[in-house]
Amino acid sequence: MPKKILTGVVVSDKPNKTITVMVERKNYNAHDENNTFKTGDKVSIIESKPFSKNKKFQVMENTK
Repeated sequence: MPKKILTGVVVSDKPNKTITVMVERKNYNAHDENNTFKTGDKVSIIESKPFSKNKKFQVMENTK
């Protein structure tokens, strides 16, 4: 089964190693290992193994 790949804008980067990405009207929590991405960045996220109760996506890349 193929994994979902979504593109959106970072709306929060406050928690450690976590960013919140808004895709259309829905927010997703995604794992950001190195705390690289900041609020306002456009990123692609991919479905992955669960990192926590609400975090089931991982950041793939920064899209410009």
